[in-house]
Amino acid sequence: MRALLSVSDKTGIVELAQALQGLGVALISTGGTAKLLAEKGLPVTEVAEVTHFPEMLDGRVKTLHPKVHGGLLARRDVPEHMAALIAHGIETIDILVVNLYPFEATVAKAGCTLEDAIENIDIGGPAMVRSAAKNWKDVAVLTDAAQYAGVIDELKAHGKLSDKTRFGLSVAAFNRISNYDAAISDYLSSVEFGAEGSTLSGEPQRKAYPDQANGRFVKLQDLRYGENPHQTAAFYRDLYPAPGSLVTAQQLQGKELSYNNIADADAAWECVKSFDAPACVIVKHANPCGVAVGKDALESYSKAFQTDPTSAFGGIIAFNRPVDMAAAEAVSKQFVEVLMAPGYSDEALAILKAKANVRVLKIDLPPGGPTAWDKGLNLSDTKRVGSGMLIQSADNHVLQRADLKVVTKLQPSEQQLDDLMFAWKVAKFVKSNAIVFCKDGMTMGVGAGQMSRLDSARIASIKAEHAKLSLQGTAVASDAFFPFRDGLDVVIDHGATCVIQPGGSMRDQEVIDAANERGVVMVFSGVRHFRH
Repeated sequence: MRALLSVSDKTGIVELAQALQGLGVALISTGGTAKLLAEKGLPVTEVAEVTHFPEMLDGRVKTLHPKVHGGLLARRDVPEHMAALIAHGIETIDILVVNLYPFEATVAKAGCTLEDAIENIDIGGPAMVRSAAKNWKDVAVLTDAAQYAGVIDELKAHGKLSDKTRFGLSVAAFNRISNYDAAISDYLSSVEFGAEGSTLSGEPQRKAYPDQANGRFVKLQDLRYGENPHQTAAFYRDLYPAPGSLVTAQQLQGKELSYNNIADADAAWECVKSFDAPACVIVKHANPCGVAVGKDALESYSKAFQTDPTSAFGGIIAFNRPVDMAAAEAVSKQFVEVLMAPGYSDEALAILKAKANVRVLKIDLPPGGPTAWDKGLNLSDTKRVGSGMLIQSADNHVLQRADLKVVTKLQPSEQQLDDLMFAWKVAKFVKSNAIVFCKDGMTMGVGAGQMSRLDSARIASIKAEHAKLSLQGTAVASDAFFPFRDGLDVVIDHGATCVIQPGGSMRDQEVIDAANERGVVMVFSGVRHFRH
């Protein structure tokens, strides 16, 4: 057997080569890899000795040769192939170990020039990988150091690799090449060539959205069905997921997650991790039906549950603090589909174990806290439309108190400012049209997803009435401007004393006048939070 080793990332390559040599596998290598192996005392043949042709063009050409690709591509079960190898003095290559020039890491660095990017586009490596992967029945191709140990173990145990293993390595190789080419396409499609700063020696100007978008996703699991039982579905994650996102969750117990569980869980987790204080979010059908902050997990849950106990039945619950025994006992009294938190005490897990069907997820919060997350860990948001896709930057605007513009005669108190900021943060995660009543760090009524903002206001007040919550002295957030005064009158009629909205309507003055007439505070955020 012969193995060709040519790697950019040298992690584990010496140990792999030593193990292969110990199994009687002859080693062929290139450039820096060959030098490293020779320094470690391993017998290694330079590729140039095999091809009888030197590396040239600063290493751009070294393995693009029939003696390499013939050895990789020849089918051992086709006599004509083997005869051709003999006629041309070509020996077979049975194992290929290649990882590619670090293009993705290079272009991710600040100050990367177009020349740096171009020089880190691998040519010979992908060509060899494709040849070996195509001929998987005869050649094993390793493209990741994580594969080394398993291959060596199987070779030691059986003297060869199974068809299943070689095929799996081939699939992984083609996936790697696909991801690599997509990264190159994404980068080059974004370069504003010819613009100032887009020379080979300078960092190029780049478009926010490349001319071709190449999504790369890895399947996590097949799902029993989709949104409805007659639909099929699967769950995928980004190739490089953001830290602290739902796809990084560890399921500790419970039934398999469903399509709707995952969609609702994502809505709950994105909302709860945006709070600094201990918080709880309860979601039903992708909308928060209860959100609260408190001194600990138990208090935040108790307050969130009060908002809408009816909708909370069978809901998704997310905490941004570890769940302790007291919180677990309170949650376990309700019917819960999914529970999420950054951690659980042993006592909490023991309590939850009695609810075997509850899906319990552990998710680490993103590094840096909510402010860092809001500033860019979620870089884009996508939505499929018929045969197309919409891509936008994430709605990660962080409203500061200094951004607020008081437009009424009455000025807000400190408590009202706290309530308004809390209400605004919740409204960002409620489907439009969104109206959210809040007070003392908890939602008091949520109106979501209506075609009319007026109807959302009415529904929010009805929800509060059903929950036996008084809306007197509440703060109200509207995710977009009030087009007429009627929506404002509804929330004031039910007890709101302060309102936050983006402003920007042709009838802003009419609405401001109504607020002054009714004696309430109104502030403009200057930012809209549509969520469709």
